[in-house]
Amino acid sequence: MSIHGKACIAGIYEHPLRRAEGVSTAQLHAEVALGALADAGLTLDDVDGYFCGADAPGLGGLTMAEYIGLNRLRHVDTTESGGSAYLLHVSHAAQAIAAGHCKVALITMADRPLAAAAGTALAGIDRNSMPNLPFQAAVPPPPMYGYAMVARRHMHEFGTTPEQLAWVRVAASHHAQHNPHAVHRSVVSVQEVLDSPMVASPLRRLDCCVMTDGGGAVVVVHPDIARTLKRPVVKVIGAGEAVKHPNAGQIDLTWSAGVHSGAKAFAEAGITPADIGYASLYDSFTITVIVQLEDLGFCAKGEGGRFVMDGNLIAGQGRLPFNTDGGGLCNNHPGNKGGMTKILEAVRQCRGEAHPAVQVQRREFVLAHGTGGNLASAHAAGTLILQAE
Repeated sequence: MSIHGKACIAGIYEHPLRRAEGVSTAQLHAEVALGALADAGLTLDDVDGYFCGADAPGLGGLTMAEYIGLNRLRHVDTTESGGSAYLLHVSHAAQAIAAGHCKVALITMADRPLAAAAGTALAGIDRNSMPNLPFQAAVPPPPMYGYAMVARRHMHEFGTTPEQLAWVRVAASHHAQHNPHAVHRSVVSVQEVLDSPMVASPLRRLDCCVMTDGGGAVVVVHPDIARTLKRPVVKVIGAGEAVKHPNAGQIDLTWSAGVHSGAKAFAEAGITPADIGYASLYDSFTITVIVQLEDLGFCAKGEGGRFVMDGNLIAGQGRLPFNTDGGGLCNNHPGNKGGMTKILEAVRQCRGEAHPAVQVQRREFVLAHGTGGNLASAHAAGTLILQAE
């Protein structure tokens, strides 16, 4: 069953906090829920579908339904796939609406790893229960080690350079300067990225995303409802999801599950990468963006480093503006999961509501893509394609 045009995103909200001292995770979920519903012009009583990941405390959807006050639910989905989960939630919400299971779906994400001093842990995920743990390091390595392996392999195979990686951060910083909530608002140069401390060779500090508290929410509705609301109509016209894992050691680090999720989304949308005027791309690290550009078809495999050079990702001057809110590299990466914020900025661009300094002109078709897990090991990819009506 195709979801092309069978659901619309009617409301969005990004929590302004980047450190949530004295605010519970449940309260963050409730605040972003109310914010997104207000943006859509709807109320809690309109919601009949609820979607959340493992960051939702207690019994997840059940606990949050009671806490938020969702009393008319007839569809619940608690899919968890790390940072890509919320892109999958939009896809699943569209499927549920198309199948008649609900008409107004609320998706929430919130966490507070900084306030809780949780480090890079993902809320609700018990790494100690993973069956492959005995075959890994006694202490799980930090995420940047895996991404450093991907970057090093990409350099070996295709000649990608540290300077090319740096251009991704440079572009993000050009956009973050216009976002009052961004963690890092200073514009940086390629040389400043290269001069930042080494974290895991070849990745330097400015090649790595921020860690934040906070969250966001999305409201997905039936098209008939969307057209009664006083908001621009943003249609979901394509979606894809895929999983990639080490396959007992037979793994090629130069590509991600986005190869498959992207192909599915574009096929369902009936368009090509050339039609996309803006892309929200998961930017846990600069190499993540380069791999995604290739896997989603914006350039050939191995050409991602050259694609991002000379400001080609910067709004107003580049061929593919990306992450115009500053992305995970500069703005926000709540709960160590960046997928929700990718959706939010894609919707802003599609509506024409991004900051005027970074609003793109070609906004009929926009893309949001996320990865959850680690590109060097097991991960899931989610791709969404949205259309302005």
